[in-house]
Amino acid sequence: MRFGYTILYVPDVPATVSFYEAAFGLKRGFVHESNLYAEMQTGETALAFASETMAELNGFAVRANRKGDLAAGFEIALVCSVPQEAYEMAVSAGASPVKPPEEKPWGQVVGYVRDLNGCLVELCSAMPA
Repeated sequence: MRFGYTILYVPDVPATVSFYEAAFGLKRGFVHESNLYAEMQTGETALAFASETMAELNGFAVRANRKGDLAAGFEIALVCSVPQEAYEMAVSAGASPVKPPEEKPWGQVVGYVRDLNGCLVELCSAMPA
């Protein structure tokens, strides 16, 4: 078994894809013509967005992620070469600042923002070798 992808259920898939391109510099991958599902190019493990409507179509319900609510108990971690620059780019593109990047005791630099849907996004350097 291997970890294939993570799907976030969002209210507006095209808006979320555009936001991730502008805020984090990710490139869109597969986008279904219905605009109910899209994947970002994130390497071996894909980050995908599905419409909340798609959850209903699949026969289950999800707790909606919203900017005004407390962040859900997960985060998307994006590894970058300069977390401070990534943080500033994300905030200037509309991400909500949570915590500016700081060096952790183990040597990694980590900062946090929230995306347009209120999901927590970690912007971090690679783990030191």
